[in-house]
Amino acid sequence: MRRAACLDHLTFSLTPAPPFRLDLTAWALRRRPENTIDVWDGSTYRRVLVIDGQPVAVAISQTGSPRHGRLHIELRAARLPPGAKQSATIMLQRMLGLRLNLHSFYRLAARDQRIKLLVQHFRGVKPPRFPTVFEALVNGIACQQLTLHVGILLLSRLAERFGPAVDGDGAVQHAFPRPVDLAALSAPALRQLGFSTNKARALIELSAGLASGRLDIEGVTALDEQEALARLYALHGVGRWTAEYVLLRGLGRLDTFPGDDVGARNNLARFLHRRAPLDYDGVRRAVAGWQPYAGFLYFHLLLDRIAQAGWLAPGIGAVIHREV
Repeated sequence: MRRAACLDHLTFSLTPAPPFRLDLTAWALRRRPENTIDVWDGSTYRRVLVIDGQPVAVAISQTGSPRHGRLHIELRAARLPPGAKQSATIMLQRMLGLRLNLHSFYRLAARDQRIKLLVQHFRGVKPPRFPTVFEALVNGIACQQLTLHVGILLLSRLAERFGPAVDGDGAVQHAFPRPVDLAALSAPALRQLGFSTNKARALIELSAGLASGRLDIEGVTALDEQEALARLYALHGVGRWTAEYVLLRGLGRLDTFPGDDVGARNNLARFLHRRAPLDYDGVRRAVAGWQPYAGFLYFHLLLDRIAQAGWLAPGIGAVIHREV
């Protein structure tokens, strides 16, 4: 794939709705160290976004406190498209939840002794979203019936092989592939990366439909839950787990806790000190008291597992295992 050297750059600042912590939010988006699409180096979040068809390398750092923080953004590309700042701002507000006011969630947590400590420990995380519904769908399909570690490896390979690239100072960064980048592929090309035949066909069919204009999946953001689920279920390879995953991570529906997510179910069971595993209905009953923020607790439980793995900054340890 053709790579362009970074020549053009632009810097600006954004002020997120407090409280906000870039490190925690970036990790909630990144999920695993193997993720080469969403990169966190301890102080800076890096990602390549496609703006007006051009791959643009984005670097974000935070100064100040979670209550009075400021984000410093740098854009780099061979040629920054007109309106790059405005487009990047809109995408980052979506991805990092920069405009979300979560005061009502914190009031709920302060009254609930079960979640109070967990929420205090990770105060400042915002619920992340993928920049497009397409990316959320591809993530969901890739991770079906696999460990998150393996799913992230597949997605990183996909970006490194087919994503638009930016070459800055000799370090090549890849954007997540667009529908047009995957639409004309053959199933064997994706199988070489580790995708199953069924997943490869689902990704190619989805990409071809979007690239040709036959599908308009971004439009599901304006639909209510049942309409959005019906639209998602109509797609090849999308079942209940993937659809709910897209509701939460693609549409930002914070009342959605993906009840078929085995890892999330296990995290929840540990948090609630349940000896027996939870099933789908058990998850729905368990999180009912945290609505409409059950999906936001999903991210807190994910961060706790990330902290337990030792991937967060020194001093940010897990909460749940200390309480058991």
